[in-house]
Formats: sequence, C-alpha cells, structure tokens
Amino acid sequence: MTKPLIGIGADIRDSGSGGREQAYGFTTYVDAVIRAGAIPLLIPPQSENIVELLASLDGVLLSGGRDCDPAIYGEECHASIKPMDIRRQANDLELARHSREQGVPTLGVCLGVQIMAIAAGGSLIQDIGSEIDTKIRHESEPEGRRHHPVRIESGTILASILEESDLIVNSSHHQAVRTAGEGLRVTARAPDGIVEAIEDANHPFYVGLQWHPEDMSAEDSAARIFDAFIAAARRRALGREMSPVSS
Repeated sequence: MTKPLIGIGADIRDSGSGGREQAYGFTTYVDAVIRAGAIPLLIPPQSENIVELLASLDGVLLSGGRDCDPAIYGEECHASIKPMDIRRQANDLELARHSREQGVPTLGVCLGVQIMAIAAGGSLIQDIGSEIDTKIRHESEPEGRRHHPVRIESGTILASILEESDLIVNSSHHQAVRTAGEGLRVTARAPDGIVEAIEDANHPFYVGLQWHPEDMSAEDSAARIFDAFIAAARRRALGREMSPVSS
C-alpha cells in the first residue's frame, strides 16, 4: 500500500518582490506528517476546488495561523484581532466542512481547532487576556512557547490516543473556542477552563487541538497524536484502493 496523502492548508504572504505573493506552510507540520509515515501536500487557497481535492486526499491537517474574521460567527471585531488572508480563511473553512462531511481524517492545530468550531457553527473567545481572569499565559511566541497542564476528558478519542488524563502542552494563542459547534465535543480544558481540544465522536478522525504537537516532537504525546491521525488516513487510503473503479 502506498503512503497516505495528507493535505495541509497553506497560508499567503506578500513576498516583498514586485507585489507578488507566496503560498506557504511551516516545515514543522510537514516534518511531523513525514515522521508519522505519510506524504504531506501543501494546498494553496482554492476554496472552489476543495470537494475535488478531497477525493484525492487521505487526510487533512488544518494548521495554525492568524485570526478568523469574527463576522463569520456573528460578532464585531476585537481590537486585538490580526486577521488572516480572506482566501486562506475561505479555504480552511471549506476544508473543515467538507472533510467532516466526507469522513476524511482531519487534525486541527491551534487556528485549526478554531476553524473546526466555526465551521460547525461555533464561536471563539476573541481575546483571552481581556475576557478571562487567568494566571495562565496562553499567548507566547513560537521560539519561547510557555507550557501549562490540560485535563483530558475520559471516554474520548483523544483519551484513547494519549492513554492519560493529564498532559503538559505548549501554548501560543490569544483566542480559544467558546462554543464547539454542532456535533463537536469538548475533550480537554486548561485549569482556567479554556478549551484545549474538541472532536467528533461519529467521525473516523476529526480532532482539534489548541496546542502545537508538531513542535513537541520529543514528546510521546505528540507522536501518539500524529500516529493516530496517520493511521486513520491509512485506513481511508486502503479503503480507496479496494474500491472498485467504475468504467
């Protein structure tokens, strides 16, 4: 069997060269997918092609990035918002919606878990620091990420993957899921109540994490998460290989 193919939603930035733009993704996501035994494929924003793309993919990784426009969940914009490119936003939302509908294994990381919630009709805490009374520093820079504990809910997919109820994770976000959306269950929280993970228990693998396992490569928990994700993608790949080809 060939290795499963994992689509990673790409971001957009100005290259600073003649007004041209670049579609890009961080190599930590790419490396994590390769380590788990799959083939990563960056997906530049093209929301109109998502349904056709998913027919060729075995899994989807929704990566971190800037903030969603709060208008899409019916709120006005907080002063702290740093909006992502609207093309990336449309692309990620379509990836989240259609991968869930089509049963494509999906892992959401940081912004990715927030996209999952919004795509299901949920909403976000726009700025943890101004809305939540907490001593936990959720926001930190990638080069010096802070850490804090999370509690994993028993009886969840995430608990079965990690085989533990308490975990120390890294933290680099100023927003978080407020309401998870239709059919999604909150599966982990920080001690201050901030949502740290959600999932769809009726999906082959639809798991979102607020922390960054791709940057915890030395941790057993990160390997377990990516291994479980890729195992689900491998099952999809095998099922597609065994499906009869219509003439």
